[in-house]
Amino acid sequence: MAKFDDPIERLIEYFRSLPGVGYKTAQRYAFSIIEGSKERAENFAEALKEVKSKISLCSKCGNYTDKPVCDLCQTRDPKLVCVVKEPKDILAMEKIKSYTGTYHVLFGTISPLEGRGPNDIKIRELLKRVKDDGVQEVIMATDPDVEGDATAMYIARLLKPIGVKVTRLAQGISMGSNLEYADEATLSRAMDDRREMDD
Repeated sequence: MAKFDDPIERLIEYFRSLPGVGYKTAQRYAFSIIEGSKERAENFAEALKEVKSKISLCSKCGNYTDKPVCDLCQTRDPKLVCVVKEPKDILAMEKIKSYTGTYHVLFGTISPLEGRGPNDIKIRELLKRVKDDGVQEVIMATDPDVEGDATAMYIARLLKPIGVKVTRLAQGISMGSNLEYADEATLSRAMDDRREMDD
């Protein structure tokens, strides 16, 4: 197979390294950059550099932000916390326009098969927030799969004895699916119909 010159191949390989991008798509992206203006390419490169230099994790919830504490943590009800697996899940949950609480990112779920236990995700940080902020309700919004359910149950067992209400999104979201792909109506129903978790 004929190869492009090295700079083009290198650009294609970088695009290919992105999740879900195959060779043909990476090739289209590369040619879009090549055929566009130099200014557009420079702006694109600058945006990449800026996001790597300015974006870090919110010190409270773990969301991506360019501030020490993100806007959501600064403006929302700190006594209501929705627990998610990854920062991208916050974007999914924000489809629910009526949600007024904050978030907590675990950065994973408990998964013995993958060698990930409770100490490998941000559970300690959640417990500290619950105590420090006087949190009254924790909504478990981990994915409805085996790992997500196990993580939700583990956290519920830790929080129940200290008098915090722990709820789980209703099963409008099908088992084994990812939160990020759920539509607004499904998420809103799942939030409205959330149920308190039993021990």
